[in-house]
Amino acid sequence: MKTDINQALAIIKRGAEELLIEQELIEKLKRGTPLRVKAGFDPTAPDLHLGHTVLINKLRHFQDLGHHVLFLIGDFTGMIGDPTGKSTTRPPLTKDQVAENAKSYASQVFKILDKDKTEIVFNSTWLNELGAAGMLKLAASHTVARMLERDDFTKRFKANQPIAIHEFMYPLLQGHDSVVLKADVELGGTDQKFNLLMGRELQKQAGQAQQCVLTMPLLEGLDGVHKMSKSLNNYIGINEPPEIIFAKLMSVSDELMWRYIELLSFEPLEAIAQWKAAVAAGENPRNIKVRFAQEIVARFHSQQDAEKALNDFQTRAKGGIPDDVPEVPVDIGSQSIGIAQLLKMAGLVDSTSEAYRAIEQGGVKLDSEKVSDRNLQLNKGATFVAQVGKRKFAKITIL
Repeated sequence: MKTDINQALAIIKRGAEELLIEQELIEKLKRGTPLRVKAGFDPTAPDLHLGHTVLINKLRHFQDLGHHVLFLIGDFTGMIGDPTGKSTTRPPLTKDQVAENAKSYASQVFKILDKDKTEIVFNSTWLNELGAAGMLKLAASHTVARMLERDDFTKRFKANQPIAIHEFMYPLLQGHDSVVLKADVELGGTDQKFNLLMGRELQKQAGQAQQCVLTMPLLEGLDGVHKMSKSLNNYIGINEPPEIIFAKLMSVSDELMWRYIELLSFEPLEAIAQWKAAVAAGENPRNIKVRFAQEIVARFHSQQDAEKALNDFQTRAKGGIPDDVPEVPVDIGSQSIGIAQLLKMAGLVDSTSEAYRAIEQGGVKLDSEKVSDRNLQLNKGATFVAQVGKRKFAKITIL
């Protein structure tokens, strides 16, 4: 049993930032019964990216160890807005937005989690029933001074930036979720530590065994600096096309690759150790990156898509044209059109200024021939394959 617990702990702690309190978790594991493992997600956006999956992957680890996963969708708290890490009050979502995003989440998470071992719960189920009296009782459990211990609240308070009263309720409501669900373990990002510990405190006040807290690091985006975020355009979306996911992962630096593998791969630790040893002995890190990229593409699409994405990437790397280039008819309404305007109308760039920059940088090709003339005019009736950068292709017919 001791060996089994040690092995379980190694899997649980893999990639984790902090485990509070380890000895308590050992005692829970010794019971030999499935633990109730909770992680909450506010449905603030319809699509998940790889940064979100760090927590979901860890939930899968718990499932593989035989534990019961509570995937909590914060449809009630999502309408408040989590203030964590925010310098301003976050605008709340509407009920319809939350419902639509929650539906999208539920369909995406089962690309990672075992559906038969997952219980999806919505905190509106019990928080709607809490009522004004329940809210006031919950608010009375902590002081304003205690709330101001949170780093983001402290910074905003010192900077004379507004803090709305309802924002103080968010950690309390998240903690109350743990009481209702009788969670044994709660997972969250490192920025959620205050909220996770709130669950322990409220469980103690309720006379329950306190949950253990496992914090996971925030995954850096493709820039290797900032947290992965759609707003920073440094993300890899799990619903993106296979070839885009593959190409983005291949663009990750060799150093950052190991962090991605540690937090996102399901390969055994022993295998990853062998990969590191092979690279240290001279193997090209690109080979490891290819294996990892194929694993991720297969997880969110299929093994066939992963093989196709690799072939597509190799074709692009050699300067070739992929087989599945989308056909884009462009009706110009005249006899000719400038190259920059055409690329914009075809959806290969967002603006003509972006097209001009791409041309100046040598990143635009027509039928594999580099375009150097930014004033190039193209005539009605022409058909060709246009390329912008390494990833964007379109077979354009000018109408």
